[in-house]
Amino acid sequence: MELTTNKEPLIDWNPLIKHAKQAYKNAYAPYSNFHVGAAALDADGNIFSGCNVENASYGLTVCAERNCLSFAVNQQSAKINALLVYTEQEKLTPPCGACRQVIAEFLDQGAHVASANHLNNLQVWTVKQLLPDAFTPKLLP
Repeated sequence: MELTTNKEPLIDWNPLIKHAKQAYKNAYAPYSNFHVGAAALDADGNIFSGCNVENASYGLTVCAERNCLSFAVNQQSAKINALLVYTEQEKLTPPCGACRQVIAEFLDQGAHVASANHLNNLQVWTVKQLLPDAFTPKLLP
């Protein structure tokens, strides 16, 4: 599954799907049974993955996308170019609102975010499409 645009280089989503699918298998979701994996691609071609980790105190649950981006930051990744979310739901699962805000912190507004599932469906958005007029560090004094 590939995407080509006029402004962005060719994105091969297959390696991200592979990593996100593996992370999906590691998800800790005993309460919702809603497993999610995510993978991010940085400017150097490195791929970072993460899964959702639930908590009995539901508000402390951390989504796969945020875990993935936290891992990338921990590994001193300079710039994330693309992010993919993987589930085994029939309907594709876009990032939640909290994740959209965190994505806007680490990806440019024109960067691509995709959702994939076990049925080989893929949907792609830009960060700006997911969170128009995002509050980003550029707005800080």
